[in-house]
Amino acid sequence: MDKKEAEAVAHQLATVPLFASLSERQLKSVAQTGLVRSFAANDRVVAKGEKGVGFFLLLDGRMEVRSDAKLLASLNPGSFFGEMALFEDQLRTADVVATGPSRCLVLNRWDFWGTLSADPDLLRTLMAELVRRLRGTSKALSD
Repeated sequence: MDKKEAEAVAHQLATVPLFASLSERQLKSVAQTGLVRSFAANDRVVAKGEKGVGFFLLLDGRMEVRSDAKLLASLNPGSFFGEMALFEDQLRTADVVATGPSRCLVLNRWDFWGTLSADPDLLRTLMAELVRRLRGTSKALSD
């Protein structure tokens, strides 16, 4: 990924709640950790029941989230899925299928954690965001 594309991807990453509190430098670092993958219409991006190994950010194109032939969601540029797969080894709960030519930033768990281990400030910022989100969920459940 060239510098210009990394900056554009970093800008889109900033809209993802998990990454929203990162600095511009940290966003670029995360962006450069990922790979940009292209998908054709009807390509299955992830399959229900397979191991989730990473996060996807839709850069352009359109995708659908489906489970047992039922449409669960339509994804547009800026949509994302699989963020939990960066932190835990669980099975995918739905299929994601490209409905036309599409491109995604793909962050796999191993490269992501390699980047985090090389940048303790990035790790601290992400952990603080996860704690903030957990507190918000706990508060909502107790209200």
